[in-house]
Amino acid sequence: MTGSSTQGIKTVLHPVSDLAAAKKVYAALLGVPPQADESYYVGFEAAGQHIGLVPGGGPQGMASPVAYWHVPDIEAKLAEVTAAGATVKEPAHDVGGGRLVATVTDPDGNVLGLLQDR
Repeated sequence: MTGSSTQGIKTVLHPVSDLAAAKKVYAALLGVPPQADESYYVGFEAAGQHIGLVPGGGPQGMASPVAYWHVPDIEAKLAEVTAAGATVKEPAHDVGGGRLVATVTDPDGNVLGLLQDR
């Protein structure tokens, strides 16, 4: 172990087929309006969590929700988890505002997200 710990799961993205309908359901569930409301992404902040809605699974083709583990050093964590047997699905890349994201799959094919804020 390299000591590049996680800061916990703080972000969960959900692929949705109908963004307008999903936005209503998640607003009712979370009790807050979205903080980001675009045609390609709707994001909510509630109880220290970020919940995102991604129409059609976005360019990464998400087929199920993906939990993102927040990490201080995404490249170090990618190296650590791949050395332990994970496979990189989506390499680290900037999604705006200095936020880096990546996904890996565990040996059973489960998708795990990593997120680093700069």
